[in-house]
Amino acid sequence: MLINEYLKEKKIVADGAFGTYYGTLYETEEIPERANTEFPWRVVDIHKKYIEAGAQLIRTNTFASNTSLLGSAMASRAFAYVEENVRAGVALAKEAAGDRTDVFISGDIGPIPSKGAGIERIQKEQEEYYQIGKVMLEEGLSILSFETFPDLERILPAIIRLKKEAKEENRELFVSVCFSVNQFGYSSNGLSIGRLLSEAAEVDEIDAVGLNCGVGPGHMYQLLSEAGLKGRKYLIAMPNAGYPKLIRNKVHYDENTEYFTEKISDIGKLGLDILGGCCGTTPMFIESIAKNLELKQDRIEVSEDMEEEQKINPLKNSFFRGKEGKKLIAVELAPPMNVSDERIMKAAGSLKQMGVDAVTFPDSPSGRTRVDSILMGEKVHRMTGLNVIPHICCRDKNAIALRSQLMGAKINDISNFLVVTGDAVPLVNRKDVKSVFNFDSIGLMKIMRDMNDELFRESPITFGGAINQGRKNLHVEIERVKRKMELGASFFLSQPVFTKEEADKLRKVKEETGARILCGIMPLVSLKNALFMKNEIAGIHISDEVIRRYEEADENSAENVGVEIAREIMKEVDDFADGYYFSFPFNRVYLLERILQKDE
Repeated sequence: MLINEYLKEKKIVADGAFGTYYGTLYETEEIPERANTEFPWRVVDIHKKYIEAGAQLIRTNTFASNTSLLGSAMASRAFAYVEENVRAGVALAKEAAGDRTDVFISGDIGPIPSKGAGIERIQKEQEEYYQIGKVMLEEGLSILSFETFPDLERILPAIIRLKKEAKEENRELFVSVCFSVNQFGYSSNGLSIGRLLSEAAEVDEIDAVGLNCGVGPGHMYQLLSEAGLKGRKYLIAMPNAGYPKLIRNKVHYDENTEYFTEKISDIGKLGLDILGGCCGTTPMFIESIAKNLELKQDRIEVSEDMEEEQKINPLKNSFFRGKEGKKLIAVELAPPMNVSDERIMKAAGSLKQMGVDAVTFPDSPSGRTRVDSILMGEKVHRMTGLNVIPHICCRDKNAIALRSQLMGAKINDISNFLVVTGDAVPLVNRKDVKSVFNFDSIGLMKIMRDMNDELFRESPITFGGAINQGRKNLHVEIERVKRKMELGASFFLSQPVFTKEEADKLRKVKEETGARILCGIMPLVSLKNALFMKNEIAGIHISDEVIRRYEEADENSAENVGVEIAREIMKEVDDFADGYYFSFPFNRVYLLERILQKDE
């Protein structure tokens, strides 16, 4: 019988932890997945113990079978070694199940430890998830379990491909996804349980969704009972035995089987379909569940109509209000590198007099310390009344700190943000200063969308993204802009444009996405300034023609060249740009009046 057919009639008891149980049995801290090829009898024995305890679903010992955790010392053989391990893991689970027709086998796939947030790295991980799943299908499995993930981003492409190929081959494939959250209901990427489950519920290729690891049974029951579960997907719960204790440098879990079983029973009554255990659980836990859990299915199917998400209308925001059909003007002010704010406050006052629509504040660009962008923005807003848009980068803070920072900004009346991944820490400082980069700008936008749904529903924050029209592969940038718009980004600020070619690229982004774009304008003030920006600042493309124009200008007329080029670019993008985003070297904002001055 297929697992989805079985689940219509009865709940399924899954196995418990493999890794922690293996470590306890053999008093080792080695990765248990290596046992697939080194100690295969150990793997078969553990699977059999769970089956004998009453587990109807066993997961292959392949959670950490990936190139990051299990890769060969020879890089060229890294995946070949993983493939061998995965095939062995599937074979051992089959051997343990024998001829039992009442035991389902699922290919277990865990997170590949991320080594960066770049597009190439993400795509490489997505491909590896697909390859691991493909090997499992080649070995005859019809169930895949993706477990302990913080979100869907890196696994969804693999799931869609695997499902598509299975359908083309007329094969059944059941895919489950389990997220890991803390006791407050947030994943390591800062997404809430509600957001995680609802996003998965919208994916046709996912058959079952739930939680595993992260929390004990009491907290998991509380989180699931408050999650607003819907019956569109089969639901899974696999909590830890509890919370670990460190005794003599070894992790221990209490053998609280009675309490665990009680809480699992409570979880089952919420309409959960697959129940088992994660870290700290053993065959004794599963045996207790199997004997005491009411397995008759009592789930109630509900309508597939999902609650419509709140749509953020940026035009209600004071940054956009009254500007429909007019060009928005935003100006960047770099926060000081010391505690003297006299110059920046004077510049802000001048911009207020000029009537600009917003002032933005970069978040320690180039990885060098400056006054915090949000605190600087708060003071400028309080003292001048200007709309402020602090930049927030992902380099310096984890999800907890970023959420706290956004809440702090909100209670200080700051509701507009530019979200950027952030520059790396300069090489010379990397021994002492470590980057965080839990996620990139898209990951942070997911958190901000989540906070709008939960915390800021009555008065949502507005956020935008950056456009790097100079990216070598413009198609990749266009796809990222589309993704950011899907997540709620309502405006985009581009890198500075200096040539018609750059303007044409930005025009193509506009045509392909329909995004609200403020074109970046940077009036360079000297030949030295132009050469520095050309040669030392990544992402800014300054042509030789621009350099020549500064070479021909004397020191007194260099600023005029900057003003002329700025006006030329504004004319070049006038047909599609929704506004202009000025960044003045050394905060020379007085140049704005000359740039905006109408021709006689």
